[in-house]
Amino acid sequence: MGWHDVGGMGNCKTTTNGIKLMIKTDRKKNHNYQLITHNSLFLVFGCLLLAISSCLGAQRVRIGAEVLLEKYLDSLAGKRVGVICNHTSVLPNGVHLVDTLIKRGVKITALFAPEHGIRGKIPAGKKVTNEIDSVTGLPVYSLYRGAKKPTMEMLLDVDVLIFDIQDVGARFYTYISTMGYCMIAAAENDKKFYVLDRPNPINGIDFEGPPLDLELRSFVGLYPIPARHGMTIGEIAKMSIGEGYLNPSTVDLTVIPMEGWKRTMWYDETGLPWIAPSPNMKTLATATVYPGTCYFEATNFTEGRGTEKPFEYIGIPGLEIKIVCAKLNELKLPGVKFLPVEFTPKGNPATAADPKFKGKKCGGVYVKVTDRKIFRPVITGVMMMAEMKKLYPKKFVIKKGLMDHLIGDDQISDRLENGKVDKNIFSIYKTSTERFEQIRLKHLLY
Repeated sequence: MGWHDVGGMGNCKTTTNGIKLMIKTDRKKNHNYQLITHNSLFLVFGCLLLAISSCLGAQRVRIGAEVLLEKYLDSLAGKRVGVICNHTSVLPNGVHLVDTLIKRGVKITALFAPEHGIRGKIPAGKKVTNEIDSVTGLPVYSLYRGAKKPTMEMLLDVDVLIFDIQDVGARFYTYISTMGYCMIAAAENDKKFYVLDRPNPINGIDFEGPPLDLELRSFVGLYPIPARHGMTIGEIAKMSIGEGYLNPSTVDLTVIPMEGWKRTMWYDETGLPWIAPSPNMKTLATATVYPGTCYFEATNFTEGRGTEKPFEYIGIPGLEIKIVCAKLNELKLPGVKFLPVEFTPKGNPATAADPKFKGKKCGGVYVKVTDRKIFRPVITGVMMMAEMKKLYPKKFVIKKGLMDHLIGDDQISDRLENGKVDKNIFSIYKTSTERFEQIRLKHLLY
């Protein structure tokens, strides 16, 4: 497929890979949209937060969806549009992108739902089904636990696919894999593909862990990037096409960048309200530890689902919490303290219907981040597992296949089993990490 500019886009920059980046600096227009798909409490909270930020003189980040609406909406004129979205696909005023596009006269013909569904209420791992959206009457096609990418039939009435979902900055969080499969479908079916960029909530500087071994490619790892990648969704899309990570990699890709976002920013510095990207990604604190504590999903210990602090609480019934926390604190890992905690996972259809050790009292470790700027979640998660294995060689069980796919390499699980993990474990990946860093730099937008 040839690369070409999109008519009516104003100023745009086409990269050497043919990926269009929309860049224009018009003054922000004011729009007043009606909230029709999300609750009024969120709207009130969002507006209040924006008002406070304005009063304090803070400049709010403008997400790619805003830039599309205010500067490049003409590019969608006469096009049939499919939107890959969920409950996070809202503008800062609380209105969903789909509702706004419809109100602005864009012809939306289909919606596509990732893991957790179009409204973000389906627990992790549970099947998402096709349905008719009760608000818009549009067909909603599931891209989880069924077809991972839109089929030809799903795209018959679509000219352009738009991806607008908030990511959390971890490779195994499946939204970026859904994006990749949708780009493949767009290439196969000659459809244009837009990515509306959003912040990496745990900053765009720090990356950590071994880049994925492509022999372990799966839905929790589609690209050769570390567990914590330090990129935005737009940058990952640009890199995946520019480096040929997808097959085919010939999609007509347009990335619409944010305005005002800096790589050093954490989400609470953007001026944007936090919307839990999935039922257990409740807070920014959850997202901060997630790239490391998610590894406990591949063990028999609970990762805290069914508690008030998923991924911050790690444990199992009978854990000697004071001894474990003392051993972990002796490691002096940067930016974190380990505090003893007891908790009882509870079943909740909205978050975890059947969590590990449901209804059983667990002894646990509270992963308390004390300085997020120096905290390293991935090595923290690995060292926690190493200590658990030393203290409980039989009680702590590692599910090797799943662990390898989450970490992105098959060496660490073996080293954990054999007691050969220390704080310098990632030095064995020096060559692949340096290569990732060089490739990453080519595709950064900010």
